[in-house]
Amino acid sequence: MQFYETLLSATAREREALFNLPLIKAGAAGQVSLPAYVAFLTEAYHHVKHTVPLLMLCGSRLPEHYEWLREAVAEYIEEELGHQEWILNDIQACGADAEAVRHGQANCQPSQATELMVAYAYDMINRINPIGFFGMVLVLEGTSVAMATQAGVALQTSLGLSNKAFSYLTSHGSLDVGHVDFYAGLVNKIEDEKERTLLIHSAKNFYKLYGDIFRELGDRFIPINLQRVAA
Repeated sequence: MQFYETLLSATAREREALFNLPLIKAGAAGQVSLPAYVAFLTEAYHHVKHTVPLLMLCGSRLPEHYEWLREAVAEYIEEELGHQEWILNDIQACGADAEAVRHGQANCQPSQATELMVAYAYDMINRINPIGFFGMVLVLEGTSVAMATQAGVALQTSLGLSNKAFSYLTSHGSLDVGHVDFYAGLVNKIEDEKERTLLIHSAKNFYKLYGDIFRELGDRFIPINLQRVAA
């Protein structure tokens, strides 16, 4: 078994817990309100805007024997540039104030869960080991592939919004299919057992931290027919 398969197997419980959160299931069924969707986009902006800075930091902290991985990180950076602007465009298309989100004005600031996930990512790179950051990559890329496109189509139908309000979900979900294959090839080349163990540990934590964003959103917004969807 290659390490990517081991990683997926070791984090299966955490991934299932994330996918079974009531708000995520309701979103995939197109059964959340417009304010809830805008709130999701707001949280997404406040962590996606850190993607490129985190990748840059990760690349800079990799030791010389990981030069091949640094080069791969550079490819990731090129593909991730500007994705936060997609989110702001979607927010604007929803009739909300994208500039208020950009500047973190009142009611547009990141939740505690989002701040903690971002902080853990920076701490992992700076204090522990930049390899651990790839736990976050697994969670975000894998979740996009599994849920984003489906949720985008369902929500567009239920909310009656234009394509301009779903560029992040629909484009990101499709784009990340290739990213997952690329990611699998990278982690399979990591041979150090301690770093493999760290990556599994990190991914489990990121599943919990990312899930907490949706748990906090779920406390604020009650999706339509939530009990039926979550059952």
